Amino acid sequence: MRIPLFPLNTVLFPGGPLPLRIFETRYIDMISERVQKDAPFGVLLIQKGSEAGTASTYEVGTLAKISDWYQGSDGLLGVTAIGGQRFQLLSADRQPDGLNVGEVELLPDEEPLPLPDKYKGMVDILAGVLDDLGRLYESLERRYDDTGWVTYRFVEILPLELEQKQQCLENSDPAERLRLVIQLLDNVKRPGAASID
Repeated sequence: MRIPLFPLNTVLFPGGPLPLRIFETRYIDMISERVQKDAPFGVLLIQKGSEAGTASTYEVGTLAKISDWYQGSDGLLGVTAIGGQRFQLLSADRQPDGLNVGEVELLPDEEPLPLPDKYKGMVDILAGVLDDLGRLYESLERRYDDTGWVTYRFVEILPLELEQKQQCLENSDPAERLRLVIQLLDNVKRPGAASID
């Protein structure tokens, strides 16, 4: 599968939202072409370099499908995309217009894993946070009974280092991610706050 690539200083997770403000011609053209074809592009976390220049990226990323776009009052193109399937980057090259294009192999979707009853308190925490985050999350399909979906949302919104988020993207074991999220929540929990289990 050959797709345009968007190196970013962010990690996109399956099922998660990605807000973008686009001003570079190569990306405006790419978004326009992807909207017309109703086709995804690939998002990869930058390892070295910058979004505007030459960047080397991690090799596991996420497909992004455009769900909404608008012209901002500042003239910039605003785009919201939703994370799809994860992929492994096999090779990449740069077109004359500066757009990166890559050959990717799709990674298998995780098997749904029911969220254990003893962690149902996490759902209340997550639902409250997502409601507070407003528009970005309001149209998202919510799967609070799925460990994979719940842990992706927590890793997305918790203040983790980008490298940690990338490790969570590369880890296809939702039970292992659940252990990490529980540990993180226990670390940030205020004294006297309700326990997640």
